[in-house]
Amino acid sequence: MAVRHRLIHAAPHYVWAVLADGSRYADWVVGTSDSRVARGRWPELDSAIEYTVRIGPWTGSGTTVVRRVDVPAELELEVDSGPVGTARVAIEVRPWGEESLVIVDEHPLRGIVGALHNAAFDALIQLRHRDMLRRLANVVEEYAGARTHERA
Repeated sequence: MAVRHRLIHAAPHYVWAVLADGSRYADWVVGTSDSRVARGRWPELDSAIEYTVRIGPWTGSGTTVVRRVDVPAELELEVDSGPVGTARVAIEVRPWGEESLVIVDEHPLRGIVGALHNAAFDALIQLRHRDMLRRLANVVEEYAGARTHERA
């Protein structure tokens, strides 16, 4: 089980604003170089984002579908990386004083990632989540700071 958390120095509504902006997905999801809403109104149930991954000369694409949403606290996604497989990624946003505790929980579901899932694979996911949560915190804190300065 790959679960990781991070305290983000911004109120939960700022975190949710970033999560709810499908065009910002590539800003915080590790490995994606761009993203666009493919179906529905992100992040409504069954809406989808298409994303692109670039690793050196290799380019791949995938789709992320909203499987469960409870605004502004929970977002569960199914990330489909094509032949690599699919994974469930749950993001929980909890108020923590005036800040936010964000918890990410990821489990491979299908394909190669599902078949190869083990403790070593979870350790790699943990490293990816650490970077993803750092990136999310940076995006959210920058966004919150900009909104605070606009009001001043």
